[in-house]
Amino acid sequence: MDLQKISVKFFVASPDGVRLAEFIDIFNSWIQGSDGDYYDVADYSHMEAGPGILLISHEAHISMDNADNRLGLLYNQRQPLSGSNAEKLYFVFRAALELCLRIENEAALGGRIKFRGDEALLLINDRLLAPNTEETLRAVKPELEGLAKILYEGADFALHHNPDPRQRFGVFMKTPRIFELDRLLENFGGFGGRLEGVGAT
Repeated sequence: MDLQKISVKFFVASPDGVRLAEFIDIFNSWIQGSDGDYYDVADYSHMEAGPGILLISHEAHISMDNADNRLGLLYNQRQPLSGSNAEKLYFVFRAALELCLRIENEAALGGRIKFRGDEALLLINDRLLAPNTEETLRAVKPELEGLAKILYEGADFALHHNPDPRQRFGVFMKTPRIFELDRLLENFGGFGGRLEGVGAT
């Protein structure tokens, strides 16, 4: 299975202190400060438990997503990725973590937002390539377990798959150990140079 259209979501620890509408101005400032990487913002904050505020780019869609009433940053890779499935997963997880840290350090939020490092959601946005079945889980599980072992420094973790065929393929990854996001990014050093050259084709 050649995984593509990979999405990763990290959840906000205390969402009550932040309004979705604040991310309209924040994401617009990212557009102004980029070299055309980001080019539009879509506001879905009026939708209950919806996609929230979406930042659009050629490479990926980035959103403060409130699906299932769980606020978090969702990184949705749009362009094809080269490399092995393991390398693609590491690429998308790392991109999501870097964006979460950028939001945590966003001056306009004044430190009011923190992301949980102990839980993440992996989604595959291609029902034809990756139907929500046990077969897809078996294909993805070895690489996802390998990622979790490095990300969580060998701590215990659990993978939970919801097999509802009406849903996209998704796996929750959770550890009982508390991790700061910068520590998770440091742990990616365990993957070494294998990340080099991984990216959009």
